[in-house]
Amino acid sequence: MTARNIIPLALLGSTALALVMPTTTHAAGFVEDAKVTLGLRNYYFNRNYLNGTDPVIRGERQGQAEGWTQNFILDARSGFTEGTVGFGLDVLGLYSIKLDGNRGAANTQLMPIHDDGQAADQFGRTAVAAKAKISKTELKVGEWFAVLPILRADDGRSLPQTFQGAQLTSSEIDGLTLYGGQFWKNSQRHDASREDMTFNGVEGDDFNFGGGEYRFNGNNTMVGVWHARLEDVYQQSYVQLTHSQPVGDWVLGANLGYFNGKDEGAAKAGDLDNKVYQGALSAKRGNNTFQVTYQRLSGDTKFLRIDGASGGTLVNDGFLSAFDSPEERSWQLRHDYNFAGLGIPGLTLMNRYTSGSNIHTGGRTDAEEWSRETELAYTIQEGTLKNLNIRWRNSDVRRDVGQDLHENRLIINYPLSIL
Repeated sequence: MTARNIIPLALLGSTALALVMPTTTHAAGFVEDAKVTLGLRNYYFNRNYLNGTDPVIRGERQGQAEGWTQNFILDARSGFTEGTVGFGLDVLGLYSIKLDGNRGAANTQLMPIHDDGQAADQFGRTAVAAKAKISKTELKVGEWFAVLPILRADDGRSLPQTFQGAQLTSSEIDGLTLYGGQFWKNSQRHDASREDMTFNGVEGDDFNFGGGEYRFNGNNTMVGVWHARLEDVYQQSYVQLTHSQPVGDWVLGANLGYFNGKDEGAAKAGDLDNKVYQGALSAKRGNNTFQVTYQRLSGDTKFLRIDGASGGTLVNDGFLSAFDSPEERSWQLRHDYNFAGLGIPGLTLMNRYTSGSNIHTGGRTDAEEWSRETELAYTIQEGTLKNLNIRWRNSDVRRDVGQDLHENRLIINYPLSIL
């Protein structure tokens, strides 16, 4: 998609509310509850391959992957018209411009890559979703940035991933939220096209899902149950328990989960077998948060997820690895610090170390990997540039089988409120 085509489409995000706004007074909620923001995201990515693990692209070794983009994310969300049934519209206008990066950008996943190995100069798309609401039940149809435990759109590069489908969300019973729906198209984070839902490149039919989350104990405890099917490829169930408990000056937290996945229907991707047992325990006191996690996979298959989707539901998902290979066992130590305690509000620091072992891959049954990741972030608290956020991510990963990497990312986000 060319810049000439995508810019007018992106402008739909700022004009859609006016274009579809009913002229009667019943539209008051449609406009009064509307929100329109323009996110300016500048993204620099540099990955170095170590120990001779750099990939070969068109006969040439790629010692590093590097790219730099400027991105525009226009997010326009209407309220609902008044009446028994309220109607609304959500629009995402997404546009990315390459500032730097040629053949070395092939493995950054910042931009689409042409057949000649060069990164595109720009790309983008427009995602539109209509919505209707009765009481506390909402139906949404179209394309949007969907985040569910069994299907999480990835937002780790220039532009976010989006899915096209329909979703029903109901919160009629206090504390209980029910979900159900179907997705049929996938736009990955570095692609302007809409493709069928796939797993490991194997095309399935529709992705169907249902689930529920119940919160109680003053919202301190949540139990979630989910089931999903990529028709004729895989099915997956997920059970989750989270709890937060104040104890004196501390706040203790727990996140426990279990995935069970296998092949489904025609089994186009072959026999699949994957189970994940995981848990994260955290302790927060003042400006410090400590966390320890454990994640164990069993079965002959890696973690089941739609191609391009985030592994963020896994407790050991990180910048460089999700530690989700067949039979892998991994643990993590993490520390977060908020510098508000030292009189610098808006400045935060995260450090984590994750170690994985017992990996069944590349003909081995005892492969290992580890990663060390740091994120230093600062959000401006006041003034003209209030809410501008700067993040620096520095990471390393070492593997017995696979690529050894050293990475730096610099991400600047500036949200502008239009409405």
